[in-house]
Order: sequence, then C-alpha cells, then structure tokens
Amino acid sequence: MTLDQLPRGSGAVITTLDSRGAERGRLMDLGLLPGSEVVADMTSPLGDPTAYLVCGSLIVLRRSQARGVHVELVTT
Repeated sequence: MTLDQLPRGSGAVITTLDSRGAERGRLMDLGLLPGSEVVADMTSPLGDPTAYLVCGSLIVLRRSQARGVHVELVTT
C-alpha cells in the first residue's frame, strides 16, 4: 500500500520510496526512510494534504507526494 492509502490513526513502516531526484532527497530529509515508522495523524477538511508523524516530527504531504512512499501496516 502507499502512504496516501494509510487510514487516519494507523501506523506503518516505510518499505520503499518511488520518488527521484530532489523530491526523493526532500522526503528522506524529512525522515521518510525505509524502516522508519509513520502514523497518519490529521487530514485537511478536503482530504489533501495529510499530516504524518515521522521520527517524532509532524510533517505534511500532498497526496501526490504520499503516493510515492510504499508502506506496510504495523500489526499489534
């Protein structure tokens, strides 16, 4: 699944990034690295963008950016 499909309040582990170039570098600078945990925290009233908790920080991504981040749901 991709990050844009992660239900609000759910946690996941990042598996791969599909982005290239500067976009990939920006996502990695924000902490979106394979193996990192991410939680879908808040969405805007219209559903885009969405805020995610990553490495103790709250980051905001547009749906088009989140589609390039593949995740695996965390089961507890």
